Amino acid sequence: MDITAIQTALRDANLDAWLFYDHHHRDPLAYSILGLDPGMHVTRRWYYLVPATGEPSKLVHRIESGRLDTLPGTRAEYSSWQELDAKLEAMLANSTRLAMQYSPRNAIMYVSMVDAGTIELLREMGKEIISSADLVSQFEAVLTDAQISTHYAAQEKVDRILAEAWKHMGQLARTTGRNSGSDEFAMVNWISEAFRREGLVWEFGPNVSCAANSADSHYEPTTENSRPIHRGDFVLIDLWAKLPQPGAVYYDITWTGVVDREPTPREQTIFETVRNARDAAIAAVQAAYRARQPIAGWEADDAARNVIQAAGYADRFTHRTGHNIGPEIHGAGAHLDNLETHDVRLLLPNTCFSVEPGIYFPGEFGVRSEINMITQPGRANVTGRIQTELVRI
Repeated sequence: MDITAIQTALRDANLDAWLFYDHHHRDPLAYSILGLDPGMHVTRRWYYLVPATGEPSKLVHRIESGRLDTLPGTRAEYSSWQELDAKLEAMLANSTRLAMQYSPRNAIMYVSMVDAGTIELLREMGKEIISSADLVSQFEAVLTDAQISTHYAAQEKVDRILAEAWKHMGQLARTTGRNSGSDEFAMVNWISEAFRREGLVWEFGPNVSCAANSADSHYEPTTENSRPIHRGDFVLIDLWAKLPQPGAVYYDITWTGVVDREPTPREQTIFETVRNARDAAIAAVQAAYRARQPIAGWEADDAARNVIQAAGYADRFTHRTGHNIGPEIHGAGAHLDNLETHDVRLLLPNTCFSVEPGIYFPGEFGVRSEINMITQPGRANVTGRIQTELVRI
């Protein structure tokens, strides 16, 4: 944790302080931003105030008085709820505009960690509660040069594994019989083993979806539900991984293809629509960064969504356009979303995120095309290979 950097950000945002609060690990963001042990045993409420200027302060229960000892600042203790209220009000005496992990109307639920009762209490004390959403992005999603390097290292490995997976799948599909190993779950295992050989780590998955299963954007093949992959099938592969080191950043992509045939005109039309939507979002982010203009997550989502809507498939695009990426596959920064949420958070410099529009026809097939971008001052780049045509296996 860098107190000086936090205080600078507070002053830039015209905020008096950032108030962190937790009880029973309700706010994992607080532990990450403050550098606290996420496994710490916490059964009582604690508060940590970082003012825009001056020394931080802590308020902890007497039976857990040492919980914030790793953090700088003065310490006050409480036992009764009356004492808590009084000492909290004293702690906040010089602060009115408070950043907290709060989102009006729960619009950005990823940062909405503070319970309504605590917000009510603080408002009764005359405090104005401001969402910490952009502060969280600044201190959780902005990457170092070393972290960006780990993303590119994972990208090289994952792109190579994906290319090999398509070839392997085609060879298996052209053999006969179920025992050939040509099924979704077998391909998941093959990709997983390739990840292990390359020294990569990942959360759940990856995902290989064949035919109608590709229309389920969160389909997960298992030994029980896995579908054989035959010649003539439509296939979607979604895979993600990172280097096995602290702070390493994920690389996360999705490609689609057909086995031993040319795409149908409908498949080709849908792929081109998704590709054009993806490219519209990429172009919107790149134009904003070239012009050094801010761009919010919802604006990039709209750029993609408008293309799909104009093509007549708005009801088939059922998820956000993209998500922040960091050491967690779904990071704490801005998402490209004006569907599930109205994400007003800015796509900050030195952050990574996916662009992955999709069109899905349940019972038939689905197309999603996913790339990753990294923003830096004056530019925004796609970090790996970009699919321009359906893969012919």
